[in-house]
Amino acid sequence: MRAHTLTVLFILTCALVYITLLEETPRDTAYNTKRGIVASILVFLCFGVTQAKDGPFTRPHPAYWRFWLCVSVVYELFLIFILFQTVHDGRQFMKYIDPKLGVPLPERDYGGNCLIYDPGNTSDPFHNVWDKMDGFVPAHFLGWYIKTLMIRDWWMCMIISVMFEFLEYSLEHQLPNFSECWWDHWIMDVLLCNSFGIYCGMKTLGWLSMKPYQWQGLWNIPTYKDKIKRIAFQFTPYSWVKFEWRPASSLRRWLAVLGIIFMFLLAELNTFYLKFVLWMPPEHYLVLLRLVYFVNVGGVAMREIYDFMDDPKFHKKLGQQAWLVSAITVTEFLIVVKYDPKTIMLPIPFFVMQCWFLGIFLIFIWTLWRFFIR
Repeated sequence: MRAHTLTVLFILTCALVYITLLEETPRDTAYNTKRGIVASILVFLCFGVTQAKDGPFTRPHPAYWRFWLCVSVVYELFLIFILFQTVHDGRQFMKYIDPKLGVPLPERDYGGNCLIYDPGNTSDPFHNVWDKMDGFVPAHFLGWYIKTLMIRDWWMCMIISVMFEFLEYSLEHQLPNFSECWWDHWIMDVLLCNSFGIYCGMKTLGWLSMKPYQWQGLWNIPTYKDKIKRIAFQFTPYSWVKFEWRPASSLRRWLAVLGIIFMFLLAELNTFYLKFVLWMPPEHYLVLLRLVYFVNVGGVAMREIYDFMDDPKFHKKLGQQAWLVSAITVTEFLIVVKYDPKTIMLPIPFFVMQCWFLGIFLIFIWTLWRFFIR
């Protein structure tokens, strides 16, 4: 597909000529700084969309995935900048993005009264259940639907889903919003929202794996109905690759799957810790934009990781998006560690530590038995 390099270069040059010759530069230093940064990012995105290396996905258009690759670079550079600031300066810098930021915000406590049926409240005895029905309920379902499309494996999705609930139990002494009722953890999250999202995701994967992939030019299709259908199919994959992780087949694949699960869980935790240390409310648009970003890059990263793991002779190095997503996840965690080490270092309760040590020990023993003893 043509990248329209000359067209983009011409439009970009015209815009810069207009700003230089016809527009009077305001005498507002802060405004000019913001506009200059935004313009620099846009120029870089224009370069990347037309010149960056294509990834494994081609639908709806390769330029779409090149755009998100460049967004990954910009986001990682932004995180590096925040990492090199003092805690105070980093939090106050967020005011340049949104003046409402830069002030501490209390976290909502999801615990408290955990009675499903509260006989003391005669007007609405199920008020505790309705109180938990916030925007995070559809977000749980949609999130796990999309994650299933990324991972393409029911077992891995369920393991990550359950493991994250255990992490919330383990870290509720650090972040108050991890303190949820038991039925909120296991009934609303795992059994209902997450499981239904995974189920719908697996059904979608089944449809995509059976769908015939025969692409025909739009102008060669005779009827308008088939043209509309062809346009809709433009947003489905060009071809389909079924992920067969087979973690027990070799030590390399086993360690790779463990690494994927670890990075997934770390990225999930970063969602909560990052907004906590940077003082961003859960409903802020920056939190939503971060989730939108991971939705668009996660599938590409997982495909690149799978290709690198499944056929190392052909794919001799880790894909560019997978590399950037890994770097971003680690950098986000480093920001959390630097900006609020007191919260991170709060001691985990002894019985919780025992459970984690037992789990890690069992994984270690199984690894020795499966790959070295058996």
